[in-house]
Amino acid sequence: MENQQKDTFFTKYKKLAKEKGLLGACFSMVFQSKVWESVFRHGLADTPKNRTLKIISNVFLHLHPAKVKRHAPQFKFTWCMGGISFFLFLVLTATGILLMFYYRPTVHDAYWDVKDLEYQVPFGALLRNLHRWAAHLMVITVWLHMFRVFATGSYKPPREFNWCVGVVLLVVTLLLSFTGYLLTWDQLGFWAVTVGTNMARSTPLLGHEGPFGEQLGMTSHNDIRFALLGGSLVGGNALLRAYVWHCIGLPLIISIFMMVHFWRIRKDGGISGPL
Repeated sequence: MENQQKDTFFTKYKKLAKEKGLLGACFSMVFQSKVWESVFRHGLADTPKNRTLKIISNVFLHLHPAKVKRHAPQFKFTWCMGGISFFLFLVLTATGILLMFYYRPTVHDAYWDVKDLEYQVPFGALLRNLHRWAAHLMVITVWLHMFRVFATGSYKPPREFNWCVGVVLLVVTLLLSFTGYLLTWDQLGFWAVTVGTNMARSTPLLGHEGPFGEQLGMTSHNDIRFALLGGSLVGGNALLRAYVWHCIGLPLIISIFMMVHFWRIRKDGGISGPL
């Protein structure tokens, strides 16, 4: 039985080698193997059916619509702000992971680690500036994306839910920039977080100086500001909390909402058309 299978294999290979050459025969045997078919469950022919199957069966592409409307890739309509924002997020993720190797979120080390990164670590200044400028650009592109969606009426039915998801993504993007401010532990970051968290005291319901905060039992020792700082003053606890939110909490939240955002674009029929 085994000899018959070997003879069948070599006979098939010789036949393919005569038709397509040795290299072509090798590729054909791989594409026709059980292993290949178990992973890629679609043909190689460029047909509408196979194009759809390629999208659906690929874990990285299944969020993308199988069919794209003619106006969708046009720069004059979309401005590509959504795609650019996602690309900048990937840049921020990659550079942020590399920066974590050289940074310690403590009061005594944070400032000097940033200085060492700028002046001692090879390409450290480039790495930090890539992260910083990508963060600035992402805020700009997300705002422009929201403006484009509003100006073209792309928030209208059936896309209201996805508009709300986009608003959440905008807020999380701003929070990522805000938490990153403190990590340098310099005067700019220190006072920016001081002002920002002082504003949190007036948050409705959650701040002890905000509307209905006192009625809910909020004080300066249990309100939202105290939770953000881990105390009453900007110090080591605040730095550690900002680091955890910036590197773990907020990236996880924005990643989940991005997947929901892309999925809803697909379920709503792709990018909306011009007005």
